[in-house]
Amino acid sequence: MNATNNAFKAIADPARREILRLLRAGEMTAGDLAAHFDTSKPTMSHHFAVLADADLITRRREGQTIWYGLNTTVLQDVLAWMLDLTDTDHKERK
Repeated sequence: MNATNNAFKAIADPARREILRLLRAGEMTAGDLAAHFDTSKPTMSHHFAVLADADLITRRREGQTIWYGLNTTVLQDVLAWMLDLTDTDHKERK
């Protein structure tokens, strides 16, 4: 599956979209992110893994703490792809 497909799969879930929204403010720990949700740790870990596999988030470890951040490069690629769908010049050429 290509990167764009992975990104769309990842953002299809409302909880994962909320994680991305929370990370707009900057890096957060897994615990800080999980505190915003009423779900189990394994479910949160799954969400983090899907987002990381799609390269939508970064993760780094400091001792026992995992910090997550937003990978804006991939988000920009997805947005560019979506904007290309609305490109009127492109539509007229077909």
